[in-house]
Amino acid sequence: MASEEKQHGSGSVEPGDTSQRVGMETIRERGGDPEEIREKLIDAIGAEFTTYYYYTNLRTHLAGNEDYKEITEDARLEDRAHFELVMPRVYELDGMIPNDIRDFADRASCPDADLPEDPSPENILEVLLEAERCAIRTWSEVCDMTRGCDPRTYDMAQRILQEEIDHEAWFIELLSMERDGEVNPAGHFVRGEPGDAPLSTNNRFNDSA
Repeated sequence: MASEEKQHGSGSVEPGDTSQRVGMETIRERGGDPEEIREKLIDAIGAEFTTYYYYTNLRTHLAGNEDYKEITEDARLEDRAHFELVMPRVYELDGMIPNDIRDFADRASCPDADLPEDPSPENILEVLLEAERCAIRTWSEVCDMTRGCDPRTYDMAQRILQEEIDHEAWFIELLSMERDGEVNPAGHFVRGEPGDAPLSTNNRFNDSA
């Protein structure tokens, strides 16, 4: 049977046309806006990338609290994994991340997770907690934008969202005990290795991934 007689053998994009992407046209056909999704993703991964940087500094200032440092390290490396998971999707949607890292940071969908003036464990944990809450709101919005129209982006966003909800629970547990002396369990289990990101890590095809 000739390819043009197959149900999905052709469509609105002409054969050989590299100026359009069928992966974007199918989103439009299902009522989504691929350009809007793409721009929202740039903002979202800008927050993941900057959070990775800020968590590096926050973690460093948790000296003497090795349990806090270990959990912050999991969250820090998993935020980097979120950036690396979604970044290629921006290009698949015919976009690119900003060339200037300052522009990228300015676009981030969440406030900077700055080191507080008084870098006590309590204050650092509060910054970490609020950063995770912003991430939950961000990826929930991406899920809402892509549900039913962009299954590839939705799959990424909901996996990241699950890990961000994990992170929030971790920091609620730690802050509750550090600040209030209250047991507020998160059910946290140590990852196999720091930053394993069990739901969002890209498949590793070689040791450099």
